[in-house]
Amino acid sequence: MIKNIIWDVDGVLANLNEAYFYFLKNHPKYKSLYADLTWEELPVVLPIDEKYGALELKTHPAMGNELDHDFCHSPEFFTHRPLYDGAVEALKRFHAKGLTQLTLSATFDVKAKRKLLNDLLSDVTDFLIIECVEHGALMHDTAKVDMLKICFEKYHLKADETILVDDRIYNQYAAIEAGAHPVRFRPEFTTDLPDNLKWIEEVESYNQLEQLIDDVNAGRKTLR
Repeated sequence: MIKNIIWDVDGVLANLNEAYFYFLKNHPKYKSLYADLTWEELPVVLPIDEKYGALELKTHPAMGNELDHDFCHSPEFFTHRPLYDGAVEALKRFHAKGLTQLTLSATFDVKAKRKLLNDLLSDVTDFLIIECVEHGALMHDTAKVDMLKICFEKYHLKADETILVDDRIYNQYAAIEAGAHPVRFRPEFTTDLPDNLKWIEEVESYNQLEQLIDDVNAGRKTLR
């Protein structure tokens, strides 16, 4: 039985691709360089690294660290990440089915990220648990493994009754290491899973995720 959903926010509930596009085209430091950038060209400017499997500012071949720093330290752009259509409605449907739901984010500024998420998800904070951890605080790049284990203990969740819904490939490994079930969300501009992770279930919409959970809980499907 799947009783708990732990959501990654950026790329799963919120459109991080839109945030990057807006940043490149409008930030005073970069807008002249990317004034003519089209949506389709995003993965050309930000080549997708196999570690991530999705767009990241850090993968820019010449200015990755600079772009990432300026994005994270520019509130106007850092907070411009609209929710995907249907995200709030999906969270409400899962809540109505009795599933416990958390978001889990690693960030450079816990206070700023928590405020952003509470604002962004204000319609569902009456039941959605928001957890954030600072990068490196637990001696991991994203601290995802440790935070998953902390959440299991803090909220009395069983790992084998929990799915982590995440678009980033490296976080699939975190879910596996923590004993949870990984589910890969596939927004626009993502690459396929590596061969050793091909067994992981992938979904492209909240409706597909809902069907997957219904099938598992009805005994029609089994997650490894």
